[in-house]
Amino acid sequence: MTSVSTPVAHHPVRVAVVGYALAGAAFHAPLIATTPGLRLDAVVTADPGRRAQLRTEHPRARAVDTTERLLADPEAIDLLVIASPNRSHVPLARAALEAGLSVVVDKPVAGTSAEAIALVELAEARGLMLTVFQNRRWDADFLTVRRLIADGALGRVHRFESRFERWWPEVTARWQESADPVEVGGILPDLGSHLIDQALTLFGPALQVYAEVDTRRDGAVIDDDVFLSLTHAGDVRSHLWMSALSGQSGPRMRVLGDRSAYTVHGMDPQEAALRDGRRPGPGWGEVPEADRGLLGTGDGTTAHPSLPGDYPAFYAGVARALTEGTPPPVDPRDAVAALVVMEAARRSAAEGRAITLADESRTGALAGGSSR
Repeated sequence: MTSVSTPVAHHPVRVAVVGYALAGAAFHAPLIATTPGLRLDAVVTADPGRRAQLRTEHPRARAVDTTERLLADPEAIDLLVIASPNRSHVPLARAALEAGLSVVVDKPVAGTSAEAIALVELAEARGLMLTVFQNRRWDADFLTVRRLIADGALGRVHRFESRFERWWPEVTARWQESADPVEVGGILPDLGSHLIDQALTLFGPALQVYAEVDTRRDGAVIDDDVFLSLTHAGDVRSHLWMSALSGQSGPRMRVLGDRSAYTVHGMDPQEAALRDGRRPGPGWGEVPEADRGLLGTGDGTTAHPSLPGDYPAFYAGVARALTEGTPPPVDPRDAVAALVVMEAARRSAAEGRAITLADESRTGALAGGSSR
């Protein structure tokens, strides 16, 4: 487990966000602004339209042109949140940690597990908090599945199926579609970061990885259709799908045990709410009755109440970590574990075989942060 950080002296914690596109504007900024103990102090963006948007949405936050200018006065902030394109995650996180700031990085934390481990070790050496925004751990469906497993409602689970399938048939000119490794593009790091993290959190380290990594859309140059099979301890298998070319989506999750099964369709409501400009409050994250999953076997299934989604819990955990010295809401070594799996997946697809992860990988990167 990553060591806890030294509590900050300033209250509320002064937070700066790098980037004010979708991740920064719709996810990080509103969650930070509504978390007791945190204050959205600054946002790094040079785009005139986004600066105007910031003035409307968060009038007390100052706009800063560049991260370099922000970090020139590190005493003015306590936490840097990196919500900029993937290529910037490692250099910005390193610069912030070297400046004495704790850091939240949007997923994926890095392009390689080696880069991620270096960041974790730097944070530990400096006594600073480093955590990764794995918000899908607080999706309603994931929280519900985790509770069902913990309560023994499914019995001994042998298969976990999970999907993020999209219908994006047209290739667009954006960094996520680039094959340049520097950009860390493709659907595997984009959606796979969430799916893999959820599977490892539920069932522990992956012992074996099999993958099919394909590029299917006309004009695409990077992976856009991926299947992963992870074998965990106890012979639990996770089957994970991510696709940009899925005209009809399968269940969001299906979990099979020797006592019962659970299937749920559709998406957690929180992303849509944040994109629509809504903010956490009473009734946040609640799933309508019509969208509940089915629990049971054969013809004996019933709609099972979903736990409400809780994205605000992530930044509440960040606030506690920074003010009380508790562990961060996501151990960054969990993000390293997911990257190890992604690297094994690419090797599996290239070689056409399952990859057994080395003992040192499981002991070091994978086992370091995964919890059940």
